[in-house]
Amino acid sequence: MKPLPTTEKTTMFDTQSALAKFGLQTVHSGTYLHTTGWGPVEGRAVFDAVCPADGLVVAQVAASNEADYEAAIAAAVQVQKSWRMVPAPRRGELVLRIGQLINENIADLAAIVALDTGKSLAECRSELKESADMATLAAGQARMLYGFTQQSQRAKHRMYDQWLPLGVAAVISAYNFPAAVWAQNGFLSAIGGNTVIWKPSPKVPLTAIAMQKLANQAMEELGHQGVFSLFIPQDNAVAELMVRDPRVNLVSFTGSTGVGKKVASLVSETLGRRYMLECSGNSAVIVDETADLKQAARSLTFSSIGTTGQRCTSMRRVIVHRSIHDELVELLKKAFSQIKIGDPRDEDTVVGPLIDAAALDHYEQTIAAAVEQGAKLVYGGKRIDRPGYYVEGAILTGVDPHWDCAQRETFAPIVSVIPYDTLEEAMHIHNDVSQGLASGIHSTNLANIEFFLSAAGSDCGIAKVNMGTTGADVGAAFGGEKETGGGRTAGSDSWKGYMRRQSVCINWGGESPWDKRISL
Repeated sequence: MKPLPTTEKTTMFDTQSALAKFGLQTVHSGTYLHTTGWGPVEGRAVFDAVCPADGLVVAQVAASNEADYEAAIAAAVQVQKSWRMVPAPRRGELVLRIGQLINENIADLAAIVALDTGKSLAECRSELKESADMATLAAGQARMLYGFTQQSQRAKHRMYDQWLPLGVAAVISAYNFPAAVWAQNGFLSAIGGNTVIWKPSPKVPLTAIAMQKLANQAMEELGHQGVFSLFIPQDNAVAELMVRDPRVNLVSFTGSTGVGKKVASLVSETLGRRYMLECSGNSAVIVDETADLKQAARSLTFSSIGTTGQRCTSMRRVIVHRSIHDELVELLKKAFSQIKIGDPRDEDTVVGPLIDAAALDHYEQTIAAAVEQGAKLVYGGKRIDRPGYYVEGAILTGVDPHWDCAQRETFAPIVSVIPYDTLEEAMHIHNDVSQGLASGIHSTNLANIEFFLSAAGSDCGIAKVNMGTTGADVGAAFGGEKETGGGRTAGSDSWKGYMRRQSVCINWGGESPWDKRISL
């Protein structure tokens, strides 16, 4: 690894200038609804927006309270009554305009995302490009909310399916992708005729405020105010109001499995409401004896330490054929050493810090526990001595697949290397975890690849061949199985998850089966 010297202060932008671009004030409201605009700061609890790059407070946010939520849900319910009657292609135009504004402001937005998350500028731009691409895809989908015609068993009847709006959708997003998760869920919700209340992680509030301001501009331009609103409570009890509220028809949650289970339980208390979960991942890649090891090492390196291992799709486990184990480990060590870790505001930085002190503590505790159980730390695994929450990528060998470091989502740049002898053994190790999000295989053996992709192979929602586990294409449905939650966002026909299906039957013949039995 190549951490920047602690004395270096190279930055690509000035923090205050970046905030000023979006009118982000020293203390900014965390609540927006079209009926009242940005909520008051006075009388609200205030929390800090801390930059992981140096641990300093960038700004403060006035947290949303119960009264703010009640106003937001009432407004969302009211606006949805008119929004649902706007033709879907017109709804798509609003989403497309938001995407255009993201593209137009991508450099300035990237600075805000970097301040919030500590991700490198390159990764921030990539996330925002994905958000804009999602707008384009959703706008196209708005013209393709297809039902289908069925053949009725009754003469002179027509049957078909159609898809209708649900109502109000709540989007609860995590800190690692503060823009893209809202875009994936919010844009599909909007084209489906739903209004959207966004509850982002309070760890990354500035991105949400900046994105809401772009949405406000688009809504004002096109005359569709109130479709998107923002709600940033600091208190979990206030956040739960939205999850429990029967006026919220869909709750889309991205975050840990533990919280996801609670969301599912609370939403299910009211029958007919829906939840969509994208929870913990524990991605693994099988590397067989025929793999191109240099290609594998390159792909696995960024999959494991990109975004400082803070992606749900980050690779946690390498399951490698015993005959090439040592060679692959050496290549990984060499690849890891070439990744520049540093201030995310420096354009040359590849990997920034962890999100906060708690994440740093978890990183250190995970490695210590694995070593105590018998794992060997063969690379990295240390905190970098500089302001902020910087760590080295870590490679562990000698890991038993049943240990905690291999069974749980570490959410840090830690990779466990596990040897195998047969592909069936590798597949068992791969699937023998409670998560089921992303997976991969590196191989040049067609039979091995096809086995990995078969019903007896990967049990994950995403399967990749000769690539890393990270990186999403908006054209593909995103999500996983088992404790990952089963939800699907982005691409494909995922829009159906944000709408309700209705079967329609029309009697156009003027006769009914009761005509001979009932005389009128």
